[in-house]
Amino acid sequence: MLLEREKPLEAMRSIGALAEAGHGRVVVVEGEAGIGKTTLIRVFAEQAAEESRIFWGWCEALFTPRPLGPVHDMAAAFPPGISALIEESAAQDKLFPALLQMLQRADSAAILIFEDMHWADNATLDLVRYLGRRIALLPAMLVLSVRSDEVGIDHALRDVLGDLPASVVTRINLQPLSVESVNRLAEEAGRSPQDLHRITEGNPFFVSELLSDGAQDGRRLPGSIRDAVWARLSRLGADVRALLDTVSITPGGIEPWLIEHLIGEDANHIIDQCLARGLLRLDESDMLTFRHELAREATLERIAPSAQRLLHARIEAALAELPTAQDAAMLSRRVHHADGAGNGERVLELAPHAARQAARLGSHREAAAHHATALRYVGLAAPELAAQLHDNWAYEASLSLRDYPGIIEARHRAIAIWRQLGRHEKISANMRMLSRLYWRQGEGRLAEDFADEAVREVEALSPGPELALAYSTRSQLHMLHYRFDQAVEWGERAISLSHRFGEIGTRVHALNNVGTALMFANRPGGKERLQESLDLSLQHALHDDAARAYTNFSECVALEKDFDLAERLLSDGIAYCARYDLDLPAQYLIGRQAQLRLEQGRFREAESIADGVMKQEEVPMVMHLPAMTVLATVRMRLGDRSAPDLLERTLKEGLQTEEPQRIVPVRLAMVEAAWLAGDSEAAAENLAALTAMDLTNFRPWDLGELAVWGRRCGIAVPVSDSLPLPRAHELAGDPLAASEEWARLGLPYEAALSALQATGSQAEQAIVGAVATLDRLEARPAAQLGRRIAQRLGIADRMPKTRRGPYSAARHHPLGLTRHEQQVLELIAQGIGNKEIARRMSRSPRTIEHHVSAVLGKFSAANRMEVLLRLRGEPWLLPDRDPSQAA
Repeated sequence: MLLEREKPLEAMRSIGALAEAGHGRVVVVEGEAGIGKTTLIRVFAEQAAEESRIFWGWCEALFTPRPLGPVHDMAAAFPPGISALIEESAAQDKLFPALLQMLQRADSAAILIFEDMHWADNATLDLVRYLGRRIALLPAMLVLSVRSDEVGIDHALRDVLGDLPASVVTRINLQPLSVESVNRLAEEAGRSPQDLHRITEGNPFFVSELLSDGAQDGRRLPGSIRDAVWARLSRLGADVRALLDTVSITPGGIEPWLIEHLIGEDANHIIDQCLARGLLRLDESDMLTFRHELAREATLERIAPSAQRLLHARIEAALAELPTAQDAAMLSRRVHHADGAGNGERVLELAPHAARQAARLGSHREAAAHHATALRYVGLAAPELAAQLHDNWAYEASLSLRDYPGIIEARHRAIAIWRQLGRHEKISANMRMLSRLYWRQGEGRLAEDFADEAVREVEALSPGPELALAYSTRSQLHMLHYRFDQAVEWGERAISLSHRFGEIGTRVHALNNVGTALMFANRPGGKERLQESLDLSLQHALHDDAARAYTNFSECVALEKDFDLAERLLSDGIAYCARYDLDLPAQYLIGRQAQLRLEQGRFREAESIADGVMKQEEVPMVMHLPAMTVLATVRMRLGDRSAPDLLERTLKEGLQTEEPQRIVPVRLAMVEAAWLAGDSEAAAENLAALTAMDLTNFRPWDLGELAVWGRRCGIAVPVSDSLPLPRAHELAGDPLAASEEWARLGLPYEAALSALQATGSQAEQAIVGAVATLDRLEARPAAQLGRRIAQRLGIADRMPKTRRGPYSAARHHPLGLTRHEQQVLELIAQGIGNKEIARRMSRSPRTIEHHVSAVLGKFSAANRMEVLLRLRGEPWLLPDRDPSQAA
């Protein structure tokens, strides 16, 4: 009987109708354990089965969840091609698109039910994110059941649901039954309702468990389901309890044939008894399970530890005899049972294999868990295996966990063992990874020390791939710290070795380092190397390397003020990251896009983009620093009161990295803020801090900006012989030539600041024009400074009138969309087709086709879906959207 669930059921029916019309949705059915989530979903699925295809899968509470467990449950109902991909443990980039195509091409709507998502493995979470981000365009419905009391604030499922657009996610939070409903159930069962609601707190499972127990012995629940289950178990026969014990040892259920193998020929008869009495059920995969997981857990707690170990051992031995014993899902079960049996040798044999299978599916968290299971028995392992286990866990954990102290400790443990074994190439690999870990933590000196050690460990050996990787790591650190000669030297060594050993990944990495160093130093050949790095990474589907190539290449050309190329690289790079779900690299690139808008004088767009990145949760420090630097700078230029504190916080983070590229722009922004405020002491302090750095490797553009700010503040700083033209003009005493050059390059704010330095007969016209520009840019502090200069020169009456209230200047779209294109974008975001857009905008279909094509081009998107993915990650691209309202 389904009580007090009419509204949730109707909501699910309505969403199902939307899915049938091609507007898919995600439904999250949540509530405490036993609240009736599965019952509600089952009733809905039975009603929807006539019009839709139902796929049902379960996540399991294994010690280490099996990768893509629910998909394996659904496999039999999938087309043969997809079933084959699942059986061969195909990688995500093959399996996920295949599932997407199946849903896109289906003749009827599909309802995919993922039960118990609180136990979901990483690959399953990735699949839900992948489909959920595209669901609005599919005739499909994802139904997720979740125990709300199992999902804490840091649970990975929260991140997945938070990544999905709010418009496609419906949460159905099931509440306990009312007193009236509990009384009604009790009356229909012929039981007294006295205290039943108080004892059960309206939990349908607690109620049903008590009411299904026919004994009237006066027992009461103290609020714990364990007592209810134990009371019932105590009245069962020994043979039934033995079967339930066996089922309880296997989260997710157990095959009847396996029960027969373990218990004997009477198993089928006992199974029938359990099914008839409602103790167990057969799911759609013919697996025997408890009707509720809490009943299984309570049953398991009654089994003595020695008996549990024996059951685990017998089940693992039976599974090992199956032809599918080496499949990913079966390996996860075998590791679970081997660990439960306390069989360390078996765990050491199985866990690394299971981890490799999980990693192939992209389930790095599960791979780390398998290695962690093996590490519990590391004392039984031979030294080489023990070291490799520490290596493997540290690698997988660095991809999926944030336990940096534990990861660093594992690397040091591995080094100690490899050193005893004389395996210098393994020591080098760990040193190299430690360098990266310490760099991520902002410990620059340690990062460099370990990079140097990584080279020394293998340099005396015959050259090999590990030496090439060590060289490239050292090259990268030199590049990040503006030691360009050393970056090129070590990078070229790595490139040479990568050719020799055919290491494409190392080559791509080193080409990026060398190309970036050369472009930063304004030397020839850098652009060609970065282009080659990008091309190779795209050609070989090296997604992370491609994102890094887009990042460094776009930054370099933006530094050279080649804004057209920077625009293309940033747009392509962000679209690429959206296409491959590279969310963090995308945020870094978006921060660089905000920097480009800042230089272009599009301050409000820069602020909106950077603020959007900063509102994203759990973006690591290095990945949000570009956006944070832009946000602090642009708010200073806009006269926002939050700017000083934000600049200080940004500087603190930048100093932690010890990288000039994180420090110099912030210090220069602080000099600018002090100059605008007339605070000569603060200006001198920041200029002194900058000149105290090693200027020999500063980028020419940084040296030019430093020299100009020294001149404007009346403080002597070193001046280089070779500076960018607009800076050289101003330092030579020709600020108007500098202003004209800035205007030609497309930097109106810089042009205005240079014009404010004009003197003599040309000062009046230059300052009038500069203040007008600064007013248009909403650069209030600089505009006020211009008016103060005009006051001193006696030309205040020539200045434009100060605007009052909010500026009314039209905002440009961050991607350069016209007003009509922005209207089309809004309608695309609503899922409206071209014909309907033409009708709503009173334009011809051909005109709308041109507008849609223009939107796709400016988004670097191949289709509408990629535009929607971009809008999910960059909500500020929709006109008049507040980034804080991101789904």
